Amino acid sequence: MEERKKNIRIVMFPWLARGHISAFLELAKALAKRNFITYLFTTHANLAYFKQTLSREETRHVKLMDIILPYLPQLPRTLHTTAGLPPHLINTLKKIFLKGKPDFFTILDTLKPDLIIYDFLLPCIPLMASTLHFPAVLFLTSGAAANSYHYHVRDNNPSIEYPFPEIFFQDHEHKKNKKVFDSLENDGIDEKNGITRCFERSKGIILIKTFKELEGKYIDYLTFLFNKRFVPVGPLVRAFDQTDGGEYNDKIIEWLNEKEKCSTIFICFGSEFYLSKEEIQELALGLELSMVNFIWVIRFPVRDKTEILEVLPEGFYERNWTRGLIVKDWAPQGRILKHSSIAGFVSHCGWNSIMEAVSCGVPIIALPMQHEQPLNARLLVNEVRVGLEIPRDEEGNFSKEEVAKVVREMVLEKRGESVRKKVKEFSEKMRENGENDIERVVDELVDLYKNSLRPTYYYRRRY
Repeated sequence: MEERKKNIRIVMFPWLARGHISAFLELAKALAKRNFITYLFTTHANLAYFKQTLSREETRHVKLMDIILPYLPQLPRTLHTTAGLPPHLINTLKKIFLKGKPDFFTILDTLKPDLIIYDFLLPCIPLMASTLHFPAVLFLTSGAAANSYHYHVRDNNPSIEYPFPEIFFQDHEHKKNKKVFDSLENDGIDEKNGITRCFERSKGIILIKTFKELEGKYIDYLTFLFNKRFVPVGPLVRAFDQTDGGEYNDKIIEWLNEKEKCSTIFICFGSEFYLSKEEIQELALGLELSMVNFIWVIRFPVRDKTEILEVLPEGFYERNWTRGLIVKDWAPQGRILKHSSIAGFVSHCGWNSIMEAVSCGVPIIALPMQHEQPLNARLLVNEVRVGLEIPRDEEGNFSKEEVAKVVREMVLEKRGESVRKKVKEFSEKMRENGENDIERVVDELVDLYKNSLRPTYYYRRRY
């Protein structure tokens, strides 16, 4: 096992979304404990945020590296991240990311890594890797159910039904996603075919952020669809320090300390989606109707000067200040979800948030917004039964009455008790699984590295 003792060097290219970078970084941290050295490339706009999540020991094996994308006046370097990016600039960011091919090639040719792990938007990377004789593996940071649904529908005859009817899009969700892909095509981005090429060009295996106890049959179906093994890496939930976060975040925890066990819900929609004023008001009125304690993180895009009180219903803050805490921009999500007062998490159903909630034993109140999130919600509610979903009408709108009804069900009724019991069972399964998934990933990557060595290359790299 000489190759296991050698420091195998990996280059990682995640997409510029914090959820993607976070998953790649957690994988790099796990591999660092097993003699891998990782160079993770992202933009300057992302580096400061993620550098603070690394310990001094981890920085010996995990190197965060700056990549400079082509310049566009409407998208300065400070906006080369999806976090806080105004939605109308997302396609522009994707275009300049895809135009970074020369820099990607130079990085690979200069570092000459042993392995490359790349994200779903970069079909050029495995081609470059092949030219330079390095194996490249796709890493999917979204779940198996959503991916298998997308690619069944994408690549199969429409008459062949998806074999798992519990996973589906509502008509309004399908129309919304179609608009997204149409806008990409109008901007010259062939994302559908590009993603498929990423799958097809991955060397031997595809890594995916999930675990078999949660999505076993969907992992198997992906393997069937692509005739390529999908290897789960586990939930990759970031470890957090209960004392971390500063004075203001300590005050949030102090506020939660005053609440009874399982009496409060946490509301947060990630770093990339922003509710409209109308949606904020409807959600606020639903929370008020529920009479349940809540802590709610509200965000606006970068450079948006909107104040929270401008979008809340008139008098809402004054009427609810004793049982509701509203936080602008950011809150310590991990610490909040771990708190004993939290009974549920109103979430957009982004995959990282789902993994974090399940690991903390907190059920989801699903309010999916876009992309694969509705499919994630159906998995949680219909298949795994660790959540409840706030229904929408045919136009995709939700009502304050439905918000109040589902929140009360989760916190105050037997249905909520059943869901909380189920999610705690999955949380325990995650703990029992421990490092088993990562050990299998390590074995797969080492085998891939060993099988890729050519005699002349092997000689040159060691002498």
